[in-house]
Amino acid sequence: MRYLTDFADQAVIMPLVLAVSVALWWQGWKRGALIWLVVTGGTFAAILTAKLVFLGCAPVFGPLNLYSPSGHVAASSVVAGGLAAILTGRLRSILPAALVTAIVISISRILLGAHTVPEVIVGGMIGMAGAAALMHFTGTPPRLRVKPLVAVVLIVATAFHGLRLPAEAAIRRTAFSAAQIIPACRGAAEAYRHRDLHEEF
Repeated sequence: MRYLTDFADQAVIMPLVLAVSVALWWQGWKRGALIWLVVTGGTFAAILTAKLVFLGCAPVFGPLNLYSPSGHVAASSVVAGGLAAILTGRLRSILPAALVTAIVISISRILLGAHTVPEVIVGGMIGMAGAAALMHFTGTPPRLRVKPLVAVVLIVATAFHGLRLPAEAAIRRTAFSAAQIIPACRGAAEAYRHRDLHEEF
């Protein structure tokens, strides 16, 4: 499970997003490259915001067993959906690919004890929303050279697999600091101690 879930770590996903955008630009699909960057970046921003909200207001959301929505699930689902459309040339492949990826990575995160069911559900919803945005804004992909794109994906995923982005601690500190200005969210650090979250985004 660890081997599988590491493909969804931000240390793999972020370089992959950048590499694919460069490859799309190089093949002449500049609009697709820009939308790919904007939508995936927006999805990352959305999951970061969700983490800050739920971690910062742990006294409110803690009883729901919802502390830190899964960034692995959100990022991997939107990226998998986008890659499916790019490689097949069919927009209809975005949501099925995103959904299957969300389910697979969600199972791996739960079995590893990294997230609860509510956390992977929220992460999946954010990732699926990003995939839907890709489908809406991208338009039908042009005829692209698939082999170079597949090579880029394989090389980047292999090169960065096993690396992990230890962002959770910084996110947690930011969330707890921000929570002090909201009366209902004060005491987030105490509520958080009941949950041993991993140091991962």
